[in-house]
Amino acid sequence: MKEEKRIKDLAINIDMINGFVKEGTLAAPSIMRVVKRQQEILDEYKNNEEKGIIFIRDEHTKDAVEFKTFLEHCLKGSTESELIDELKEYYKDAYDFPKNSTNFIFAPGFQEQINKFENLETVTLMGCLSEVCVKNGGITLRNYFDQNNKDIDIYVAADAIDTYDAPGHNADEVTEQALNDMEANGIKVLGRRVK
Repeated sequence: MKEEKRIKDLAINIDMINGFVKEGTLAAPSIMRVVKRQQEILDEYKNNEEKGIIFIRDEHTKDAVEFKTFLEHCLKGSTESELIDELKEYYKDAYDFPKNSTNFIFAPGFQEQINKFENLETVTLMGCLSEVCVKNGGITLRNYFDQNNKDIDIYVAADAIDTYDAPGHNADEVTEQALNDMEANGIKVLGRRVK
């Protein structure tokens, strides 16, 4: 693991797991279109002592209250809660935080770990779902930094986030709205959407 005090830039990869991309009730294979861009970004982080990677993974028990809102998904111990194969090469030296809600900042240990990065300057967000876990976590992280007077920039890579397509739920429109919402809350938007 990299020395925490040296890390200035952090990439947070949110929910790029089988249960949202490849299998299960909430999987949307179209999300694979942003994986190449995520790999390009993570390549810049993996062998740099001043850059760190965090993976956030949805992981629930059978009695998860969240299942009242969303169909049962990503059960602990299932392949659905595992990182997709295309990103596993970055997992070795990364931090891993399973979460039981749509907001990664409440994942056990996440806030404590963020506070250990004493020299942190930037955070870059990527992952899925744009309008749920990326947006919820990103805005709350911005609030957390502000509340604690931490002068840390948060970026979201517009070409490295995505969501599902469904009747009445256009992935491009929903993601654009999520980007607008994040920008309105002090998160800087990098790049352009993959279409």
